[in-house]
Amino acid sequence: MREIQAAAITEAVEQLCIQANRFLPEDIRTAEEQAIQAEPWPLARTTLELLRSNLDAAAEKELPICQDTGMACVFVELGQDAHITGGTLREAVDEGVRRGYTKGYLRKSITGDPLKRQNTEDNAPAFLTVELVPGDGCRITVAPKGAGSENMSRLAMLKPADGVQGVKDFVLETVRLAGSNPCPPIILGVGVGGSFDKCALLAKHALLRPLDCPNPDPYYASLEKELCEAINAMGIGPQGFGGATTCLGVAIEQAPTHVACLPVAVNIGCHVTRRATAEL
Repeated sequence: MREIQAAAITEAVEQLCIQANRFLPEDIRTAEEQAIQAEPWPLARTTLELLRSNLDAAAEKELPICQDTGMACVFVELGQDAHITGGTLREAVDEGVRRGYTKGYLRKSITGDPLKRQNTEDNAPAFLTVELVPGDGCRITVAPKGAGSENMSRLAMLKPADGVQGVKDFVLETVRLAGSNPCPPIILGVGVGGSFDKCALLAKHALLRPLDCPNPDPYYASLEKELCEAINAMGIGPQGFGGATTCLGVAIEQAPTHVACLPVAVNIGCHVTRRATAEL
């Protein structure tokens, strides 16, 4: 049994909150560079170049890449042979968020109650997902999620008879309804299967997968490519100004489901779909 200090988790989360909000993952930056080179519409290409300039300025000046520094979605893969000492996992993660958002001068956007709307003033609590895995390690991913893209996300309980075409139609309808609101070019996380709640988690977790890593199942990898091409054919374009670059990538995660169910969820990520990971 390996012991992991709660203080180490707090420190890691603190640093990840700042890192994720200042630097875009390399795979997404690469995809945006490729989009600039391939974009045939001048206004769309100029818009993409402005977005790139914003990323460069944020890195140079150590500022957030977006004014909406988001809710702190934290994913922890905890080894079943690890034991956290000196505090609880929840306390350690929330304290890391408090410190990171304060030290990094990141906007604090969390309300303690969805109807009373009182700001917690420290961006805690985190939205924490924990998975027990083999081993004695602790892998932490912080994925700040802004409201503009989160608000455009949807879930549907389709009928099994709707099949793959029903899934495609729902995904494309979601993007069409979203339009320019989620700050395209977007990245889509799609969950298929599971239960009502599991499907939504699949969609959000899909956004953690690098764009250059397609689904390991060729069937779903092909579907990801097909959906991305169909979305780009819509012509919404960067920031909704038109063009060939509406979506940088689609990631699908699938799970077993009830014979009478076909859940599908779409979690939209904006052009700054952020994530940063550390291992303890």
